[in-house]
Amino acid sequence: MTAARQSDDHQTDHAEFLNACRQIVGDSNVLTTEQSTASYTTDWTGKYRGETLAVIRPSTTLDVAEIVKLCSARTIAIVPQSGNTGICGGGVPIDGTPSIILSLSRMNQIRAIDIGARTATVDAGVILEALQNTVQEHDLIFPLMFGARGSAMIGGNLSTNAGGSNVVRYGNTRDLCLGIEAVLADGSIVNGLTGLRKDNTGYDLKNLMIGAEGTLGIITGAVLKLYPQPKVRATAFLSAASLSAALEILNIVQDRLGNTVEAFEYVPQPVVEVILKHAPQIRQPLTDAAEVGILLEVASSRMDDAQEASDGGKALQEGLMTVLSDLMETGLVLDAMFATSDSQRAALWKLRESVLESINAHGPAYHLDVSLPLSRVADFVRIMDEKAAELGFRPLTIGHLGDGNLHYAISAADPATWDSLPLAQMTEFAFDLLGELNGSFSAEHGIGQSKAALLKARKEPTQLAMMRTIKQALDPKNILNPGKMFI
Repeated sequence: MTAARQSDDHQTDHAEFLNACRQIVGDSNVLTTEQSTASYTTDWTGKYRGETLAVIRPSTTLDVAEIVKLCSARTIAIVPQSGNTGICGGGVPIDGTPSIILSLSRMNQIRAIDIGARTATVDAGVILEALQNTVQEHDLIFPLMFGARGSAMIGGNLSTNAGGSNVVRYGNTRDLCLGIEAVLADGSIVNGLTGLRKDNTGYDLKNLMIGAEGTLGIITGAVLKLYPQPKVRATAFLSAASLSAALEILNIVQDRLGNTVEAFEYVPQPVVEVILKHAPQIRQPLTDAAEVGILLEVASSRMDDAQEASDGGKALQEGLMTVLSDLMETGLVLDAMFATSDSQRAALWKLRESVLESINAHGPAYHLDVSLPLSRVADFVRIMDEKAAELGFRPLTIGHLGDGNLHYAISAADPATWDSLPLAQMTEFAFDLLGELNGSFSAEHGIGQSKAALLKARKEPTQLAMMRTIKQALDPKNILNPGKMFI
């Protein structure tokens, strides 16, 4: 058969396939033109682009199952996509593989809120912030918190096991999920939406799907944990004596204030300077530069913590001020700014959430998303900073220090020299150092395309082999998000 004849046959097959998809989801939800698919085929960073036969937008789990069955019969790859806010290329197709993008954006129903059990059952396409706003009406919170919450969707949060600033208290998305519903590679549906907090009836299939980036199944629904709305918060920006001192501060605050720390964010002065340059509406939080700056927030739903204190504030706020005063006397804290109004708190969080855009505006940079045992964080930063200076780089580091997650951005001391700097040498040094310190090269952003080669080279071989065995068993045709995680 000639190449031209094969091409004609493929076009005919694809046309029949797309017509079958239209029968399931409707004409308007099968997007095929370049104009209509452009926003789906490029990731948030603009670095990863791919071609697609179509963007398919189902509205129910049964729709998803029927689409998957069509794809399985024709060996057409499926790239599940939620809010497309990832930065590792996990939600866009790879070139050379006939594929569809399965957008879950129409699956946006909050199916149920159980106030007594404090759970929400939701579709995978529910936007994180929309869920948070809805449960707030019931005096509850869903505590997953990061900058893209206005467009990121629950399915993507689960598929990447997203983290954020509140992990120190509430854990990653995995820890906030009680059950999932998913469609497997053959179109069968796994329903685990019981909401049980204890269930030892075999393998934990929920946790198999969470963090798998759509390579084992397509998450279509979930039961999520909710928590009581805090009655009081206290927020401060600290200048710590050192990075090691910062971790000591964290433990002392936790001990003194009853495990109320919700955020403990590392925002050192080099990053603050970049933010002030590219976001001039933001102000320096302290009069003197904080080389080790910490954004600290504590919160409580206890009535006692919300009682009025002797200074006119709330008991928890007075408690934090007392702890910080004591820490200043010991020298662990050099200076502190306490937010006394909602606007001051918002300004501190605006500073923190402006980091990524400011670093990107500053010039070329390579972003590491790493995690380390808390006791090794200071060692990693010290050794990396020394190596970076030696090779002509300028590190711009922030992190969720309470859970050991650092976003270590490697920029150029002189941006004009970026192309001539030994980036490969610097990154290999970083990955070797992580191995020595028992760290991880992917903390909360996932693997996607960007770290697939790194996973193959750096993952412990037995663990990687086990992962491949699971992938082969659940997706023998490799139609679920191929080219992501595994290469």
